[in-house]
Amino acid sequence: MMRAASPHAVDAEALLPPGDAALRAAMLGWREALARERRMAANTVEAYERDLRQFLAYRAARFGTPTIAGLIALKPRDLRAFMAARRAEGIGGRSLMRMLAGLRSFARFLEREGHGSVAALGAVRSPKVERRLPRPLPVPAALAMTAPGTRPDDSREPWVLARDAAVIALLYGSGLRISEALGLAARDAPVPGIDEVRVTGKGGKVRAVPVLPAVAEAVAAYLSLCPHPLDPEGPLFVGVKGGPLSPRVVQYAVAALRGALGLPESATPHALRHSFATHLLARQGELRAIQELLGHASLSTTQIYTKVDAARLMSAFEDAHPRARRLPEPRREKTSGPPDGTDSEQSPSSRAGYVVRSSVPSERRNA
Repeated sequence: MMRAASPHAVDAEALLPPGDAALRAAMLGWREALARERRMAANTVEAYERDLRQFLAYRAARFGTPTIAGLIALKPRDLRAFMAARRAEGIGGRSLMRMLAGLRSFARFLEREGHGSVAALGAVRSPKVERRLPRPLPVPAALAMTAPGTRPDDSREPWVLARDAAVIALLYGSGLRISEALGLAARDAPVPGIDEVRVTGKGGKVRAVPVLPAVAEAVAAYLSLCPHPLDPEGPLFVGVKGGPLSPRVVQYAVAALRGALGLPESATPHALRHSFATHLLARQGELRAIQELLGHASLSTTQIYTKVDAARLMSAFEDAHPRARRLPEPRREKTSGPPDGTDSEQSPSSRAGYVVRSSVPSERRNA
C-alpha cells in the first residue's frame, strides 16, 4: 500500500540550484574555492551564491535548464535584461553591483577550469552607486559610550557589564570590527603591560593594532569578574553560559547605551570604528598608518574618511563664517534698478561664491 505524500515533504530537487549536473558541480567547486582559496567571509560567499542562483532561476524560467555552454554564450543584452528585471523588483544599485561581482567571480572560475570566457560580463558596466560617507560619532559621544562609569542597565550582572564595556572599548580604542574583537583568543587578552594585539581581519589577514591603557584596564576588569574559566585557546569574550559571545549581544549593549545617552540610530558598533578612524585623521593622523590600523586592503577605502573630515570642516565654516550663511531672498520689484534697502555687497558676494551651502549638498546630506 502506497503512503500518501506528506504535505510538509520537501522536494530535494527544488533545493538544488537551477542547472544541469555539470553546472551544479561547477557551482559547488566555485563555492569551495571562494571559502578555501580566496578565504572570503561566509556571508560574502552566501551572498554571491544567492545572486548566482537568482540569475540562473531567471534564465531557467525563460530559456529552460541553464548550462555552462549557455552561460558562455550569454550576450550583454541578456545581462541587462536581468538587471532591468531586478530593478523593477526594487533592487538597489549596491545589490546589483554585488550581483555582477558574484557573476564575474563565477565566470572567472569557469574560465580557470577550461570552460571558456563569458565575454558578455566584460561588456556590461556596473551600476553607478553613490558611496555613502561613514557616520562617525562626535568625540564627546564616543568618550561617553566607552566611559567605565556609563551603565545604562544596572540590572545585569557586573561581569556582563564589564564584558560589554571591554568590547566597546576595543571597537573605539583600537578600531576593531565586532568580528575581530570577538575573535580574540583568551591567551591574547590585551591586559595592562601589553601595548598591541594581533587580530584576524577580513580574508584571514592578521594585523597588529595598538592597545591604549584605558582599553587594557577595561579588559582586565572584565577578566577579574568573569565567572567562567577561559580556555587559553578559546574566545576571550564569552556569554552568560560560557560559550562564545554573540555579536547580537554587543549590538544590544550599544543600543542600550545609545538610548541612555540620547544618541541617534547611527550610533552603532561599526560607527565606533568609523569614529576611531575619523578622530585620528582629524588630529593629523597619517592616512597610510590609519589604513594599516583598520586593515583596509586598499588605500581608497580609507580615503573615504578624508571626505568625512572635509564635510565636517565645511559644516563648521558655514556655521561660523558671517558670509557663508544663506542670505534671505530680496523681494523683486518691477523696476529695473536694485531693490530698495539691499546691501550693495550682497549680490557680488553671492556671485563670488561666499554663499556656499549649495556647493557640497551630497556630502552634507551623507555626513
